[in-house]
Amino acid sequence: MKYPKFFDTVESIKVVDPLSNILGAFEDGIYEITFLEVVKAAGHSCPTVAGAYITTLVGLKALYPNSPAQRGGIKVEFKESMEEGVAGVIGNVISHITGATEKSGFKGLGGKFARHSLMSFNAKISSSVKFTRLDNGKSVDVYYDPSLIGGSPKMQQLMQKTMAGMATKEEIREFGELWQDRVGRIFENIPMVTKVFI
Repeated sequence: MKYPKFFDTVESIKVVDPLSNILGAFEDGIYEITFLEVVKAAGHSCPTVAGAYITTLVGLKALYPNSPAQRGGIKVEFKESMEEGVAGVIGNVISHITGATEKSGFKGLGGKFARHSLMSFNAKISSSVKFTRLDNGKSVDVYYDPSLIGGSPKMQQLMQKTMAGMATKEEIREFGELWQDRVGRIFENIPMVTKVFI
């Protein structure tokens, strides 16, 4: 399996999931989620998928500065509707990491560990996404804006040719490399593309 090398350099997100411990999936419920795993789940890597990963990474580090984030113990809010723009895509990535879902998630075990109804859209927030700990009510708002990290001027022309079915194999490969180069540079500049408010 070949993929851009920077996938392996992105910081993983450490979580503790009490449900996975009880059901014997991971010892003590501790595991890590990587950007590569998120890309596999999404089927692609782009500034939106990267942004969902980045906002979750920085948001959870702010909420849990000295310990892994508790998967299944986090409420997630978006100002957009699920159908608006890329909110649904972002929601899917964040759900993969946090376990939070709108209505389709796990209903619980013995009255505990429910994951459904932890994600909501059309929330009265101004940030890109808001994370709230269920155990202590602490919240963090994360803003994400990748516009400062531009792509190659060649990308637009190559995209047009690719979408029109007129690009050669070499041009399609070049377009993909330029696309991923931008995604990689977004990860290299996380402090520039995010703002976190607790």
